[in-house]
Formats: sequence, C-alpha cells, structure tokens
Amino acid sequence: MVSGPLVDSYGRVHKDLRVSVTDRCSLRCTYCMPEQGVPWLPRDTMLSTPELLRLAGVAVGLGIEEVRLTGGEPLLRRDLVDVVAGLAALDPAPEISMTTNGVGLAKNAQALKDAGLTRVNVSLDTLRRETFIELAKRDRLKDTLEGIEAAASAGLTPVKINTVLMRGVNDVEAVDLLRFALAHGYQLRFIEQMPLDAQHQWDRSQMIVGEEILSWLRTEFDLEPEPQESRGNAPAERFYVDGGPQTVGVIASVTMPFCGSCDRVRLTADGMVRNCLFATGETDLRTPLRDGADDEALADLFRASIGAKLPGHGINEPGFLQPPRPMSRIGG
Repeated sequence: MVSGPLVDSYGRVHKDLRVSVTDRCSLRCTYCMPEQGVPWLPRDTMLSTPELLRLAGVAVGLGIEEVRLTGGEPLLRRDLVDVVAGLAALDPAPEISMTTNGVGLAKNAQALKDAGLTRVNVSLDTLRRETFIELAKRDRLKDTLEGIEAAASAGLTPVKINTVLMRGVNDVEAVDLLRFALAHGYQLRFIEQMPLDAQHQWDRSQMIVGEEILSWLRTEFDLEPEPQESRGNAPAERFYVDGGPQTVGVIASVTMPFCGSCDRVRLTADGMVRNCLFATGETDLRTPLRDGADDEALADLFRASIGAKLPGHGINEPGFLQPPRPMSRIGG
C-alpha cells in the first residue's frame, strides 16, 4: 500500500477527502443550478463503484481519515449503500459522512448507518413550504424534514443542518431556524453564499455575510465564541448559544476564509482531483486508472495535485475567476 501523508507546499496536511458520487440532483436550489438543470455528465465518464473505492483506498493510504460523500445529491446513486460498505471495509477504515438535501433519506438512513455511515449534513434553507419551493423549485420540504428525523433516529449523529441565507428570500428565518435546530438537538451552521452556481450570477453585493447573521441571531440569543483551539481544521466558527452546551456555527468562507488550515481534497464523480473548491484546474485520475496505472502512480497524481495547491481560494483578490464547473460537478 502507498503511504502518506498528503502535505502541500505550505505545510497543510490533508486528511479529509470529499467524494462526489453523482452530478445529478433532485432539487434546483438557485445558488447551485438553474431550474432547468445542467447537462449531466456522460455515464461512461462516471467512476464505477470499484473505481471509486480503489481511488479512495489510495487516498486512505496517503493519510485520509474522513471521506465525505457529496453530489449533486448522493442519495440518487443507486448503489450508495454498497459504496458506503466498501469504504467501511478499507484498512484503515475512514470516518464516513455525507452531505445531502435529505430527500429520500427517510427510506435509506438505517441501511446507510448499518453499512458504515457515521453522520450526515443536511441542507435546509427554510422552514416555510412556499419559500422552499421558491428556492429549490420543488415541493419537497416535507421529505427533507422527514429525512432529517430519520437520520437522527438511525443514529447518524450529530445531525448537522447547513443553511444558506439569501437576501429577500429566506433572510428573515435565521432565528426561526436556530430555534428549530435547538429544539431537536441538531447542529445548525450558516454558510455564506459562494460563487459556485452554474449560472455564474453570484453577486457579492447581495451576499449575506457572517457578521450580519450573527447580529440577527444576537437579537434573540446570547452567543459566546468557542475557544479558538477547539475549532481545529473545521470550517465553522462555533458559538455557544445561551451559555451552551448547544452551539451554532457560521462558515464565512468569503469574508473570513480559513484557507490556512484547510485539510480537504476533492474527487469528482468523473474521477478528477481538485485541491480546492475554487480551483480552476483538475488532475485526471480516471484516464490513468482505466489505462492500468498502479496504486503508486495514482498516489503520485494525488501528491502532485496537493503540491500545486495555492495558499488561498482567491475570492477576495482582483481578477478572481469562478470555477468553470459548478457545485453540482465539484461536490461541495
């Protein structure tokens, strides 16, 4: 087996692999893709389950300790339970988590838990049916809420809720969403909207920033920052709510980037390695994999990608270019 660790030229050790298992999605959230969707990747370019597991195994040999399954919407992959079971069988076995919109989770939560999934992050931007339809272009709020409940019942905990607030759409719900999370024992994290939409219509002037969110929450709650050392490589800055122990997090990727402690690397559904969510280039693993490359050669490609990682995402620099591939292709 190849051995790690995956260290870039700035000394960051990479232990977290985000794996996009599909580019398809059951919703059309406006900050991700247009209502009519995007052209899907050709089927023959998608990694098969044996291919995905082999690349994940190489990454684990390089020191990866957590594998996060993403999409698109990972629950749309028909053999997702087999993917999870295969990851759980790796030696050493990584922690396996998943980011999902929750639609379909109620039917699959227990099977995924039994296969080795440890926890989930569920996207939930509103508690109002009409607003959900406006944002996601689908009437699936009930399914999402049922999926969150099923995840908690199956023991996929802590259940984390990811929320993107959009000005004039759901920005009045910050307090209500936190009350909901506190009442059910979920961990809520607000995420600044990032330039990853397929339409390339992201407008920084309309973005709701982390400080705004905190100011709204402080109208109803007492928020005390957790000690900085407890954050580690986590993207969220967390705050004790009304003295704790429950917390709320803010991921201010744009206004307060945490690139200096980033330990994440991404594998797309079609077998490309991305060393940053906002990278404009990728390293092709699918072609050499299918051409018979051994594990050491594939490991070298992982290392080369990480070795070329920039110190930051560059959103706040003049001339920033949005990645040509949208979030549904990259895996958020």
